[in-house]
Amino acid sequence: MELMEIYEAYDLTGCAWSAAQLVGCDPKTVQRYVAIRAAGGNPHASVPRPKMIDAFLAKIEEKVDRSKGKIRADVVHKDLVAMGFCGSERSTRRAVAAIKAAWKAGRRRVYRPWVPEPGMWLQWDWGEGPRIGERRTQLFCCWLAWSRFRVVIPAWDQTLGTLTACLDAALRTLGGAPAYLLTDNAKTVTVEHIARIPVRHPQMVELGRHYGCVVATCEPFDPESKGGVEATVKIAKADLVPTHTNLRAAYSTFGELEQACAAWGEHINGRRHRETHRAPVEMLAEERARLHVLPADPFVLALGEERLVRDDRTVRWGDVRYSVPPGHEGSTVWCRVHGEELVIVGRADGAEHGQHGHGELKELWRHALSTPGRPRIVDEHYPEHGGGNGPKAPRPRPQTKAEQAFLAIGPGAEAWLIEAAATGVPRIRAKMVRAVELAALLGAARVDEALGLAAIGGRFAESDLASICDHLAVHAGAGEHARADETHSAQPGTASWAALRPTTSTTSTTSTTVNGDRS
Repeated sequence: MELMEIYEAYDLTGCAWSAAQLVGCDPKTVQRYVAIRAAGGNPHASVPRPKMIDAFLAKIEEKVDRSKGKIRADVVHKDLVAMGFCGSERSTRRAVAAIKAAWKAGRRRVYRPWVPEPGMWLQWDWGEGPRIGERRTQLFCCWLAWSRFRVVIPAWDQTLGTLTACLDAALRTLGGAPAYLLTDNAKTVTVEHIARIPVRHPQMVELGRHYGCVVATCEPFDPESKGGVEATVKIAKADLVPTHTNLRAAYSTFGELEQACAAWGEHINGRRHRETHRAPVEMLAEERARLHVLPADPFVLALGEERLVRDDRTVRWGDVRYSVPPGHEGSTVWCRVHGEELVIVGRADGAEHGQHGHGELKELWRHALSTPGRPRIVDEHYPEHGGGNGPKAPRPRPQTKAEQAFLAIGPGAEAWLIEAAATGVPRIRAKMVRAVELAALLGAARVDEALGLAAIGGRFAESDLASICDHLAVHAGAGEHARADETHSAQPGTASWAALRPTTSTTSTTSTTVNGDRS
């Protein structure tokens, strides 16, 4: 028997008793379904039965509303038992869950779809980067809203100077500045809140004026207002920070991390975005027409003080010289003190500040602060000076034709001259003339090899060069050089002295004393 058959039989006969005989059911059943249809109800819905907790529903609603939906069901059950409720805790939990769902349904946050405009919003945030050695790094992540173009720049810290350098580098990567820069309420952006109104950092206001942007912050504890950059931070950390899920190897240097971030940006911006069905790098080319032109100079107020790199590849700070990497001689850099370190920031291409280049602004080096008289010079900043601060080996510069003829024999002649001069060998010029004559007779290659061997062995006598040349003519090669060491020596050692140990006073006294009497 179907419900539609009952309705059809009742509509035909107009009598519940006759319709019940036609469909084969009780007349009361026909009357109940007809009454439900007449009231506009759902005949398939079950009618709730009275429960013991119905008398306490008003109190439960009061507690849920006062706690803003946070109160637990076990706490509500204890209060209801004290008020005379005799039901089980399961009934209370069901009632509390239903009332909480109804309370949240009336207060659910409704999101308006955000349709970004080109050239309007740039959002940035920080993420914890990988460790390089034992030192922490930070990932500066920004996201251009309309084109979905992402930029990730590694840094050592989140200070105002580092933030300014990262923003400048990101804006120059994008090729322009948008109307708004949005981030959260970090101390580098928001000094404090007054009546929940953020008080902007004065230097960030100056930064916005410098680039023609407005620095804005989202509501506290409201990450939904900058969800795009939050997703950028999450994706960047998942791909760039070594974890057990991506099996990425650790970074040995900061340069490796920079290369990894650049490669990640090319990959993520070159693939098709699921929202726009276009690559962000293609959309950025269109959005650049709506971006503001960047100033030629960076915002230097937070970067520190300007310093000129001298020809010796150093800058002065507090009457102390600090070295900088190669390629920045004659250019302007910016220095600031962070903790116990001096941070040096400059152009990536080493171009002169405000005149020639517009290279990316980046951190060049960090030195531990020093005191006058103790310069900070790093050897790797001078790759062309491998000897460091030690004495430099002299380089022969021929002045006469005889010297030119001797040094023209080869590198062995140059090594012979340096060693002979350092040893104080007599009649060097006469021996040089003799070597030139031998080179004309025997060939420059054999004499050059002989001069090299003489320099190594320290043989500078009159007949040593000719003797070495004769040896090379017989054996046709120098072979392996033998050097004297202490492994095999004819010099007698001192091991036999160990048997001649002097007797101690105790032993001597004991040996000459018997039963307390001396012999």
